[in-house]
Amino acid sequence: MTTIETREPRSTTPGGGWRRTLAAYVSLTKPRIIELLLVTTVPVMFLAQQGVPSLWLIAATLVGGILSAGAANTFNCVYDRDIDEVMHRTSNRPMVTGEISPRAGLVFGAVLTIASTVWFWFVVNPLSAVLSVAAILLYAVGYTMILKRRTSQNIVWGGIAGCMPTLIGWAAVRNRVEWPAVILFLVIFFWTPPHYWPLSMAFKDDYASAHVPMLPVERGALAVARQITAYAWVMVATSLALVPVAHMGWIYLSAAVVSGGVFVAEAHRLLRLAKAGAAGKDLKPMRLFHFSITYVTLLFLAVAIDPLVHLAVWR
Repeated sequence: MTTIETREPRSTTPGGGWRRTLAAYVSLTKPRIIELLLVTTVPVMFLAQQGVPSLWLIAATLVGGILSAGAANTFNCVYDRDIDEVMHRTSNRPMVTGEISPRAGLVFGAVLTIASTVWFWFVVNPLSAVLSVAAILLYAVGYTMILKRRTSQNIVWGGIAGCMPTLIGWAAVRNRVEWPAVILFLVIFFWTPPHYWPLSMAFKDDYASAHVPMLPVERGALAVARQITAYAWVMVATSLALVPVAHMGWIYLSAAVVSGGVFVAEAHRLLRLAKAGAAGKDLKPMRLFHFSITYVTLLFLAVAIDPLVHLAVWR
């Protein structure tokens, strides 16, 4: 593993008080990433219920999911503090600035892990608790400690942790994992590379300076764009497989076709620019990154709405 020379954490201005400390701990959990994970959890619960699940169950699953994702992200911040210090966009994280010590971060992550596991086990069901622990291990150990610094395919296999909310949401309702949940798991699996690689292209120099072998660091823009396009096509095809498996209606089909079509078109736009020799900002990779968030939001919103419309029609 490549070692990264680090500096002493920057000292912070004293006198921030408990609110600043609280904000620092919340920052460790990466709330914006948690929001995206929860976007995939609740719609799957609607599909599993074929209607509106118990509001208490939704709330309980969300609480467990926030605690679980927060734990995984905290461990990531603790372990990656050397990388975060080198990279410009992460240099203000509390583990880097010294607002929170590594030991305090580990304790916080452990507390969140125990709390999420106990909560899922006793409030939701044991299967969701097991899946939650698996998600934490996949992200904190599989991605952060093993894959991220060793292979350019880190985000592909490390991204499995981000797919777990689809299984957890389904298990919370049905107490088992079935094919619709597996298909949605695969949608997120194939979505993750074309979602994250454009971001990595935009911050290629950051990753290179930290010696993190993200694909855009290891390969040229054309090779990366080709892989992004391939994953986009497979992702859309996988999303359409949900139609016969889960008996989805026209709302989901329309959303999958239209939003998927735009995603593929954006991927091909990036590929065309790469073929033309564009590089850096001229590629505008963040355009695809931002749309990828819109895509997953629209698709999973349709996952939630479709069974409600189906239920209303048959009533």
